[in-house]
Amino acid sequence: MDEGGVGMRVALVVFAVAVLGVLAGCTGAPAPDALPVIVPGGPGEAARTLDPGDVGTDRWVAPSEADLVYVASMIVHHRQALDMSALAPTRASDETVKGLAARIHDTQGPEIGAMEQWQRQFAENAPAHGHNGKLPDADHGSMPGMASAEEMTALAAASGADFDRRFVRLMIAHHEGALTMAVDLLSKGTDVRVEEMANDVVASQSDEIARLKAIRLP
Repeated sequence: MDEGGVGMRVALVVFAVAVLGVLAGCTGAPAPDALPVIVPGGPGEAARTLDPGDVGTDRWVAPSEADLVYVASMIVHHRQALDMSALAPTRASDETVKGLAARIHDTQGPEIGAMEQWQRQFAENAPAHGHNGKLPDADHGSMPGMASAEEMTALAAASGADFDRRFVRLMIAHHEGALTMAVDLLSKGTDVRVEEMANDVVASQSDEIARLKAIRLP
C-alpha cells in the first residue's frame, strides 16, 4: 500500500476514536478505551477490529498447530531430498537426472533455511505473548513419500542406469508426498508465510514431477 493509503487508514482510525469520544461525552456511553476500533482494510480486504490497546501496535498472532507441524515435517522431508540429490553427481549416468538433482538441491536447501528461520521467529515471539514456543517433532511415519531406510541404502549403493531408475522412482514418490502435505496445509493453516512456502512447494515440485516423468531411461 502507498503512503497515501496508509495515511488514510490512520486518519480513519483517529477519526473513529474521536467520534467515540464525542458520543461517550454526549450520551454517557462507555469510554473509548472500552470500545473496539474498526480499521478499514485495503482494496479487496475486510476491515479488522482492534481492541483500543492494540491501536498503533503490531499484534502477533500465533500460528496454528497445522502450520507448526507442516514446517517441522517439511524440513525433515526436504532433508531427505537433499540426501538423495547429493548422491547424483557421482552415481548418476543420465545428464538430465544430474541436472534435476542439482536443481532440487539448490531449491530445497534455501527452503529449509526459510522454514528454520520461521521456526526461530515463532520461538522468539511466543513467550512474550503467553505461548510456550515449543516446536512439534516431525512424525516420520505420517509423512507421505518418504523413502525407507532400505531404499536409501540401496540408492546409495547403486550407480549408472540402476541409480538413475531408482532415483527417478523415489523422487517422484517423494515429491508427490510433499504435494500432499502442502495441499493439506493450505486447507488448514493460518500463517501467511507458511502458506506462501507451501505454495512454492506446490509450484516447484509439480514442475519437477513432470520433468522426472518425462525422462526416458534404458
